[in-house]
Amino acid sequence: MSWIFLLIAGIAEVGSVISLKQADGFKKLLPTISCVIFGSLSFYFLSLSLISLPVGTAYAIWTGIGSVGSVLAGMIFFKEPRSLIRIFLIMCIVTGVIGIKMTA
Repeated sequence: MSWIFLLIAGIAEVGSVISLKQADGFKKLLPTISCVIFGSLSFYFLSLSLISLPVGTAYAIWTGIGSVGSVLAGMIFFKEPRSLIRIFLIMCIVTGVIGIKMTA
């Protein structure tokens, strides 16, 4: 269950970052509320995963999911640059996260 909690935490983190982008410096109410809700869910599920996972492993995977998800969301929803080097570097993060998972 801890790994599922960690995955949910990572996805919620991406939701929080997307909402943060749309909140426009916390000037827009609904995205601001969404950011707080997703952020709270992210920390809650991360805390549940930490009950049985090592903190270093859980944190590295949580930030990896958040980083990769945020970059992909930026490219898909906000027309941020897409380049082969960005895709390669995303794959490096994914490879690192998989490696950490395999050693946990």
